[in-house]
Amino acid sequence: MGYYMNISYDHYRIFYNVAKYKSFTRAAEVMYSSQPNLTRAIKALEKQLGCTLFERTNKGVRLTDDGRELYEHISVAFEHIEAGEKAVSAKHSMDHGVVSIGATEIALRCCLLPILSRYHQTYPGVRIKILNVSTPQALKMIENKLVDIAIVTTPADINSKLTSTKLSLLQEVPVCSKSFDIKGEITFAELADYPIISLGSGTSTFDFYSEEFLRRGCSFSPDIEAATADQIIPLVKHGLGIGFIPEEFLESEEDIREISLNVPIPAREIVLVRKKGHSLPLPAKELVEMLNR
Repeated sequence: MGYYMNISYDHYRIFYNVAKYKSFTRAAEVMYSSQPNLTRAIKALEKQLGCTLFERTNKGVRLTDDGRELYEHISVAFEHIEAGEKAVSAKHSMDHGVVSIGATEIALRCCLLPILSRYHQTYPGVRIKILNVSTPQALKMIENKLVDIAIVTTPADINSKLTSTKLSLLQEVPVCSKSFDIKGEITFAELADYPIISLGSGTSTFDFYSEEFLRRGCSFSPDIEAATADQIIPLVKHGLGIGFIPEEFLESEEDIREISLNVPIPAREIVLVRKKGHSLPLPAKELVEMLNR
């Protein structure tokens, strides 16, 4: 049997606060108690431990050698308790806390940003952590509980451990610089003859266009593989090739133009992905509700 003393947690809590503030009066204020109650509790604790814990001074109290030794152990325990209380409270409060999101760049710009703007205005105390990753990376992060939610573009390999909800459609169009001499409608086969700019292999975008070109008997071999979707438009503007961008991006771009295809590119989806059976903290739950609305 190990050595064990049945000492009240409240007595240790009082000792911790008196030692922390070096004052019975200040500790009583913090604990919403009275100085006599704290004095009685410390005397009871000293009796159980068989030693004196505090010495009186002109400015308050100070720890004895035994008191300092006890405080070194007690303070660590109470700091851990306070950290745990804050962490649990953050999950159930909208005054603070963190929501973590794994998002593809296109999903972020086309769907998530307007919602995040409203969310931040409504809950300014919540910190937002965004990891800009590819769809496969975001799905792995969700599966390993590294983020609360993922907002990604299809195609997405949603396995049995995950669940997805459609948020919006994503319609993309082929674009080129105004220096390209492309007139009228063209086919996918004709499009494949031009230099292509795309996100790299291992992204849902690359997989999507590989499948679409293959379905039409064409090979998809980008001349330039961009690291991020934001790089595609500048590359197109400088005449380096044809890129595929969301339709709404055209409104703010003057130096590029849409290429007319005889068959439109099929729409993709932007989806919200969660891990099945994983309970979300309140800040993440509120964001999910806003996204679904």
